[in-house]
Amino acid sequence: MGSVYFANLKAIGAAAALLILAPMALAEPRHGIAMYGEPALPPDFVSLPYANPDAPKGGRIVFGENGSFDSMNPFIVKGSAPAGLSSMTVETLMGRSYDEPFTLYGLLAESVDTDEARTYVEFTLREGARFSDGKPVTVKDVLWSFEKLGTEGSPRYAGAWKKIAKSEQTGPRSVRFTFNAQDRELPLILGLRPILEMAQWEGRDFAATTMEPPIGSGPYVVDKFEAGKFVSYKKNPDWWGKDLPFNRGQQNFDEVRYDYFGDAGVVFESFKAGLITSYREANPAKWASNYDFPAVQSGDVVKSDIPHQRPSGIEGFVFNTRKPIFADWRVREALIDAFNFELVNQTLNGGALPRIQSYFSNSVLGAPVGEAASGRVAEYLAPFKDQLLPGALEGYALPVSDGSEANRANLHKATDLMADAGWTVQDGILKNAEGASFAFEILLVNGQNDMIAAASIYVEALKRLGIDARVTTVDSAQYKDRTTNYDFDMTHYIRALSLSPGNEQMLYWGAAGVTEPGTRNWMGMNSPAAEALIASMLSAKDQTEFVAATQALDRVLITGRYVVPVWYAASSHLAHIKQLKFPEKLPIYGDWPGFQPEVWWYQE
Repeated sequence: MGSVYFANLKAIGAAAALLILAPMALAEPRHGIAMYGEPALPPDFVSLPYANPDAPKGGRIVFGENGSFDSMNPFIVKGSAPAGLSSMTVETLMGRSYDEPFTLYGLLAESVDTDEARTYVEFTLREGARFSDGKPVTVKDVLWSFEKLGTEGSPRYAGAWKKIAKSEQTGPRSVRFTFNAQDRELPLILGLRPILEMAQWEGRDFAATTMEPPIGSGPYVVDKFEAGKFVSYKKNPDWWGKDLPFNRGQQNFDEVRYDYFGDAGVVFESFKAGLITSYREANPAKWASNYDFPAVQSGDVVKSDIPHQRPSGIEGFVFNTRKPIFADWRVREALIDAFNFELVNQTLNGGALPRIQSYFSNSVLGAPVGEAASGRVAEYLAPFKDQLLPGALEGYALPVSDGSEANRANLHKATDLMADAGWTVQDGILKNAEGASFAFEILLVNGQNDMIAAASIYVEALKRLGIDARVTTVDSAQYKDRTTNYDFDMTHYIRALSLSPGNEQMLYWGAAGVTEPGTRNWMGMNSPAAEALIASMLSAKDQTEFVAATQALDRVLITGRYVVPVWYAASSHLAHIKQLKFPEKLPIYGDWPGFQPEVWWYQE
């Protein structure tokens, strides 16, 4: 495809920065709902702005995945489900536009209604909505799905369910949820709940793993699969929603297939061999040097760069603070000092990628690096000043090395911090007063080559401090089980964050995750400040308050020293066969769920 660009970027800049301030009062059912202000698209929109309504239908796209799967239930804690299962086969009441910070438009629901205070939300189902077996999607299916997911599903569904005081049918196709908590985001969160067919699960244990695919109303059905090896989704020719404006130009392939491999390197070799048709390259050095094979030279494989405007999120090596050796922030700061980012980045990425400076860096939501808190941000933090860690109020910046392997200045600082925390070198080994040595395991997935390489460089640096760190690799099933139950010392951690963070933040950073299995609070953080700031984000009625609360949360997170941050990319690198096309107009979220394969198509 030719050069890609953001069309009319300045016109959507305000949306990207959450600059729509006016409160929204819905006096009647509407076609869409935004976190702040009005939806950008009118009721009679033809298609999403980054979809091609004239895209041809047909063809196939084949992805490669590292790991395996052992369950066809993606909505529970147990087991690992294959990629795409939920998004390809199951629909939600509303669909998200990835060209706005957080706006939903009708999908299964033809309309949404709420009040200015957002004390309730009411959805009205489309009359023609049907599951893949031909049965209509009913209010009973909606009510059952919400309760089942909220009580027996993954923890990511439980938080919103607890905020629902009353669920009721209000008409033949209408359902209302009344809330018991102030949460402006909740109507949108509920709009994105998967809707399952109640009849499929009658008399069955929903929380148990199964190899029977869920019956959904989505564009695809599971055609065939082999556990741990591949899954193929076939377009449902009778898909009820194919003519909806929201779906126009989306879901264009006849087949979407995911092949599984035990090693990331094998995935790439399979792409070179033509066994898979699209490959996402995360390493810029490899992007520059490894794509000169014959198919690229002939033009049969195309390299596409997909820029974005979303926050960096967080990626790196996470400390499990449930482990006593990581409970002291000085220890965590010392281990952050010991990580020679400049050397690792040069070795793995040719020095091309910037370091993640905070959880929301690269956006208006991120705390300015090294600057003291001021104004409304400082006011949000003030009640917690006695429990905040150094840097939250004064300003914090990650250490910078000289790029040499020795990294003497930072290792000297790390040694002093360790001594302050009660760890000193005795006979070349870092020990505490009781004589226990400082040793831990870095848990990674087989085939996670870049992270394994980064961890190996890290281990060598830690040896200079007298620390016995070791890298352990396991298969994806074992990794899923161990991380679900927080059975690790340190591991690779990645959390993508949006331009409109909300309820999911409690799942990421809430204290319930210290003991509750299956949350995304892998670090085990227990911070009243973080939880209070998340509540402030959810109750904020305008952009100014929301941004201030989010920046304050960002300060709590980065100064918590929970993660040794690595790098982020301001664009995605996608290599694909020349027959795979995508629109010139890109969403502000770029290569995000909802982009590939949703708006791509096959064309000879």
